[in-house]
Amino acid sequence: MNVILIYPEFPDTFWSFKHALPFIRKKASLPPLGLLTVAGMLPAEWNKRLVDLNVKRLTRKDLAWADLAFISGMAVQKDSARRVIDRLKEAGLTVVAGGPLFTMEHEAFETVDHFVLNEGELTLPVFLEDFIGGHAQRIYSSSEFADMRKSPVPLWNLADMNRYASMSVQFSRGCPFQCDFCNVTSLLGHRPRTKTPGQIIAELDSLYRHKWRGGVFFVDDNLIGNKALLKDGLLPALIRWRKNKKGFPFNTEISINLADDGSLAAMMADAGFDSVFIGIETPNENSLRECGKTQNLKRDLVGDVKRIQRAGLQVQGGFIVGFDSDTDTTFQRLIDFIQRSGIVTAMVGMLQAFPGTRLHDRLKSEGRLLDKTSGDNADGTTNIVPAMNMEVLQSGYRNLMNHIYSPEVYYRRIKTFLNEYRPKKIKTPLGLRRSADYGYAFLSSVLRLGIAGKERAEYWRLVFWALWRRPNLFPLAVTLAVYGYHFRRICELHID
Repeated sequence: MNVILIYPEFPDTFWSFKHALPFIRKKASLPPLGLLTVAGMLPAEWNKRLVDLNVKRLTRKDLAWADLAFISGMAVQKDSARRVIDRLKEAGLTVVAGGPLFTMEHEAFETVDHFVLNEGELTLPVFLEDFIGGHAQRIYSSSEFADMRKSPVPLWNLADMNRYASMSVQFSRGCPFQCDFCNVTSLLGHRPRTKTPGQIIAELDSLYRHKWRGGVFFVDDNLIGNKALLKDGLLPALIRWRKNKKGFPFNTEISINLADDGSLAAMMADAGFDSVFIGIETPNENSLRECGKTQNLKRDLVGDVKRIQRAGLQVQGGFIVGFDSDTDTTFQRLIDFIQRSGIVTAMVGMLQAFPGTRLHDRLKSEGRLLDKTSGDNADGTTNIVPAMNMEVLQSGYRNLMNHIYSPEVYYRRIKTFLNEYRPKKIKTPLGLRRSADYGYAFLSSVLRLGIAGKERAEYWRLVFWALWRRPNLFPLAVTLAVYGYHFRRICELHID
């Protein structure tokens, strides 16, 4: 059996980094971890081929070779998924679909032959047994949650690692919090479930054997959802593992309450984590109460961010505008917060209601849902009727984004961050690695940002400032300058 595993293309979004990746000669940020894990659960005797449409084309030879096609993706990949499914069906292939997009919206894909929904560790073995026996059903789903200790090591050999900026692993699924706009808990539950530390070390060893030395993203919904398991298990294992390894800086997603636990933040830095994404959403406490983001209430959020930065972890932040409690002053308050906190990578999106969330259910009952969500909350659109006037919301959002990513404001924020950032040790360069890729990236940044770019004056001020004030963080300063170019292009192409 020849099986082709297909990952649809991401549109040009905030997190795609499509305008930054050419600086390091990469095609995509991350490989499709879900499909590589699924590949590890397929029969060993089946021949497997990965086609990630973010790094290569689906060719006629691929279609002629395959007997069966698996496809997975997220909501933001919906349009690409439809196009590729049409091609697969035209080629006469049986199509099996799974992952978040199809779990939430499988009714919208009428031509798919089989849906393997929810968590593959539960539904894929049942499908495979039926498929091999010749009596596969159309839909396989489960209301239970998988035991992640049964999840296999992803088949990294299927991916062309040279085309990716980073690799990814997953330690846990689920989140203990109850934000009403987030579909993580509807898909994966409130109780964090984890692999064993030994499983993670096995996955990292596999990456190391495949000669990977770059960054690794822990794709967990909230890595610190169970702090005890981190402190007593995973982090000590990572610290021991890294003693004789080069490379492998880690990043992940966490909640703001990391700021309450200095020892945990220190352990994460010792284990190799150098950046974290935190859903801060808004400094407006009424809006935080409205969406159930109780873990962010009654805090000095700027102070919390700076404590995490001083522990050696760059904070990337997620923010939302369009809550019912927001007013026309929200936009300036958010600008001020982002600038004071030194959160360089600030992903601000308009509130969207995803199927399966409490927000979606509430707005549906109120008759306030518009079209289905695009899956990209930073494209300047929303699928809800906001309490605020829609024109005020859209205008305020555009002005906010254009302001925080204007060169003067953005480069000032880089300096604010670098002044606070206190990595304990720098065993490997931060940001763009000292390698042929880093040299190429720096020269590209000089040409595209320092000479041809509108931001050239700010770029050179940052370069000389970093060399004089924080020379050990110079590679990170260049990395953030390149990110800024990507974010400005997103604003110009999709938000203005």
